[in-house]
Amino acid sequence: MARRPVVAVLEGARPVRGLERVAGLADVRIAQAGDLDRALDGAEVLYLWDYFSGALPAAWHAAGSLRWLHVAAAGVDRLLFPGLVASGVVVTNAHGIFDQPMAEYVLGGMLHAAKGFGPLRDRQNEGVWAWREGRNIAGTRALVVGTGSIGRHTARLLRAVGVRVEGVGRTARGDDADFGRVHASSDLERIVGDVDWLVLVAPLTPATEHLVDARVIDALPSTAVLVNAGRGRLVDEDALVRRLTAGTLAGAVLDTFAVEPLPGDHPFWSLPSVLVTPHMASNADSWLDDLAAQFERNFLLWAAGEPLPGVVDKALGYVPSRPVP
Repeated sequence: MARRPVVAVLEGARPVRGLERVAGLADVRIAQAGDLDRALDGAEVLYLWDYFSGALPAAWHAAGSLRWLHVAAAGVDRLLFPGLVASGVVVTNAHGIFDQPMAEYVLGGMLHAAKGFGPLRDRQNEGVWAWREGRNIAGTRALVVGTGSIGRHTARLLRAVGVRVEGVGRTARGDDADFGRVHASSDLERIVGDVDWLVLVAPLTPATEHLVDARVIDALPSTAVLVNAGRGRLVDEDALVRRLTAGTLAGAVLDTFAVEPLPGDHPFWSLPSVLVTPHMASNADSWLDDLAAQFERNFLLWAAGEPLPGVVDKALGYVPSRPVP
């Protein structure tokens, strides 16, 4: 009788769900951060349901049997420590699960800024009837930094409401199915001078950290709004604060920050042109069930010896994108 594979699950504060079929085929060990090494000993599969945990490096000594690691998150920048990168362990992420929620967040943030919903809510709280003029987003220009599946969903949704969209990726190319034109990220400072929306949905890697630096921020026109649904460290936050404080930038919609939770004394909280949300752009009412169903599908593929979807290139730090025809 063949030995059943062992699946270690790092649960965290939120109870893991959707493991019934997996438990029928494998021995499942549920662990918390403090006993992850025990669960890892002899395990072929590790499921990081607690995707923000930093417990794995300390438990890595017990991962000698590990063949596949799945993390229930899109970004893997907190996960790829040197031991994992150098290993033969296949890493997959929640590729595709957050595409639609994040695209909708970006559109919602743009509408919030264009229609002035923040000031309108302030007037409502004061009981003041104060008419204001909004702005159409149809016909405006957006640069979407990040041309993976999230960026592509975002581009399609923005195009559907009339926004002129182009992409920013590692290399320039034309005739892209979703972006039309993709600019090289090295050209970002040169091409932002006439954008209305600078949308960030790129992963955090050594190549993208502070991609939106002070030079890029200073090159933005005064009418531009920055929307960051990627990672906080994509942006030079000090430079962004300076422009917003001076009133020379129209606004920012920010879901991610260099330090999270955002410190209570950070200027972003009190700047009237900024919307702060608590790293929730990817969340929707179905997300936990979607994550659970994805791991079940992937486990069944793995158990059958089939190729896994959403394999992370550990050298690049993300799942390589292939343009949709």
